Amino acid sequence: MGSSEALGAAYRLTQFAHGGGCACKIPPGELEEIVAGLIDTERPDDLLIGLDDGDDAAVVRIQGDRAVVATADFFTPVVDDPYDWGRIAATNALSDVYAVGGAPVVAVNLLGWPRDTLPMELAREVLRGGLDVARAAGCHVAGGHSVDDPEPKYGMAVTGLADPERLLRLDAGRPGVPLSLTKPLGVGVLNTRHKATGEVFPQAVAAMTTLNAEASRAALEHGHRCATDVTGFGLLGHLYKLARASGVTAVVDAAVVPYLDGARDAVREGYVSGGTRRNLAWVTPHADFGKVPEEDRLLLADAQTSGGLLIAGEIPGAPLVGELVPRGATALIVR
Repeated sequence: MGSSEALGAAYRLTQFAHGGGCACKIPPGELEEIVAGLIDTERPDDLLIGLDDGDDAAVVRIQGDRAVVATADFFTPVVDDPYDWGRIAATNALSDVYAVGGAPVVAVNLLGWPRDTLPMELAREVLRGGLDVARAAGCHVAGGHSVDDPEPKYGMAVTGLADPERLLRLDAGRPGVPLSLTKPLGVGVLNTRHKATGEVFPQAVAAMTTLNAEASRAALEHGHRCATDVTGFGLLGHLYKLARASGVTAVVDAAVVPYLDGARDAVREGYVSGGTRRNLAWVTPHADFGKVPEEDRLLLADAQTSGGLLIAGEIPGAPLVGELVPRGATALIVR
């Protein structure tokens, strides 16, 4: 057992927080009520992506052929191993830049730490994990900010660059376009099981630490312009936001959506987070589920941490999980 694993076994980080990963997000319905009225209706022309539709990052044009991308993301422990948690949180933060078609340039750490409860050696392992992921992404890490916090929290604020004429955004979906999903679902229920039992799921850690850089580049190279990353609001929540912003209806083929090994077993045994249930409740009034069973609905709404990209367009190697059609009576059709 490595030093990071030993520390994680001695101090189960997931037990020091009420939630975990992106499942600890403020529910989407509540969040939209909070920011209602805060959107600038006279948005400057150089603010290419702002708060309007809830895209993954902000994008501002700084020159004719260059735009700056800005985002921040942090959360409570999703796994017990501190190094893995750092890697997952950094991968998740970088994903917001990839989700709008950008490339990360520099990041700063965001750290909340219960210094009287958890040893600082653990915090160092978390930061080391974040640094290693950023290095792999070709992104500098230049300091950050830390506070004494009752719950451990970690993430990054990331700045990147993008071509203003080649962005990925929520409102660019068009009828007749297939939907590609670049990572399997199920990390949420596996993380919930990990928090409850201490079981380790390497397949979930591997998925959460896989950068979305290649998927983003592939989307741009194929001329696609609509995408989002699948995180705390689940596949259905993020797809609903995309369909609403684009003025289309999204059809999901539940039978072909990929899942991580063990995800269905975790749902059947009741390892479902409150965040996942809130996601499902949020989209249900806007969805037609037909005869899709509750188990599948929960998996499709599962609160992901550092999930894949959902791209309006075909990507080689990525499964097609549905399509966009003209707006009908509902925003989501699951069959």
